[in-house]
Amino acid sequence: MSGEVARIGQIMLDAFWPLMKAGLMTTIPLTIVSFILGLILAFIVALCRLSTAKPLQLIARFYVWAIRGIPLLVLLFVVFYGLPKVGIMFGPFTSATIGLTMNQGAYNSEIIRSAITSINKGQWEATKALGMTRGQTLANVIVPQAALIAVPPLGNTFIGLTKDTSLAAILTVREVFMIGQQTVAQTFEPLWIYIEVGVVFLIFSSVLGAIQSYMEKKLGKHLEAQKSNR
Repeated sequence: MSGEVARIGQIMLDAFWPLMKAGLMTTIPLTIVSFILGLILAFIVALCRLSTAKPLQLIARFYVWAIRGIPLLVLLFVVFYGLPKVGIMFGPFTSATIGLTMNQGAYNSEIIRSAITSINKGQWEATKALGMTRGQTLANVIVPQAALIAVPPLGNTFIGLTKDTSLAAILTVREVFMIGQQTVAQTFEPLWIYIEVGVVFLIFSSVLGAIQSYMEKKLGKHLEAQKSNR
């Protein structure tokens, strides 16, 4: 019995660094790139939703409706396995980035839109009275305040995105979960290796959660100051 425990312990010890390395070299970069691109896309979509131009509103609404209704797994399959049928081909990492970015763009656009609409409408009227354009008002007055409101929920989606990158394994991206699968195939210990994969994701999520909590405390002070000035 003790020999079996020692064997499993050694297997898990040997697997730990390859899993962590895959997380640091692939999972985290994939998360950061997808989140940043998704945030840019989300901001554009949110502005389209708030635009007075009906065509832009309809396009943005359709995009959010479609992406939120399609499972992320299906979206990744369409990008990686489906698009080559019409002559559009991307590598595994790029395909995963595109799919995750599109998914983030839809969900985060609702967070950004809600944050923008939560700002007192009186501020729009005040800046208009000062002769500021809609674009100037957004850039200099509304967006900075909305950013403080949007950061906490966006932090949650960032942590969620870290876990969603495990789906990139189906595209042969060598992230944490795929390395775990390969280790299982070599060791025939699915229970312990997959538990270890979960622990690695838990480590990354815990670190990101701690960073999020720190940012929320800092931003909380700004929000309180903002409310007291209203």
